[in-house]
Amino acid sequence: MMGNFIEFDAAAIRELAQILRETDLTEIELVDGEARLRVVRQALVAASVVAPVAGAAPVVAPVVAAGPAPVVAADADHPGAVVSPMVGVVYLAPEPGAAQFVTVGAKVSQGQTLLLIEAMKTFNQIKAPRAGTVTRILVESGMPVEYGEPLIIIE
Repeated sequence: MMGNFIEFDAAAIRELAQILRETDLTEIELVDGEARLRVVRQALVAASVVAPVAGAAPVVAPVVAAGPAPVVAADADHPGAVVSPMVGVVYLAPEPGAAQFVTVGAKVSQGQTLLLIEAMKTFNQIKAPRAGTVTRILVESGMPVEYGEPLIIIE
């Protein structure tokens, strides 16, 4: 349906994503007539609270995260980082139940599909910018991602 396609300004989307980061909001939606733009970011919440028992020494429980390695600011600056070119939802496999495009330790060639990002009901292939080995996968299937967010590290 190309007749219904509405083009949005990429700079405006980046600005909305920045507002989300600065204000700790998780979602912004703009509606102008038939045009609708919704930018969503995943809120990462990890907390561990242990109530002290009377007379006992305080104990601190470690926070254990399941899933991909936590994304740190340095990941975006890593020379092998593959970052999201858009806001959308990431998928690591071509369809539910299928094998992932790549796994940690996999050798990839330049141009090989690493994952998909669904944006505006379109699945966009994210390809390897260079050959190397996948050392980290920083996202999970079904996870919302922002523009510029690191997805995979290739070394």
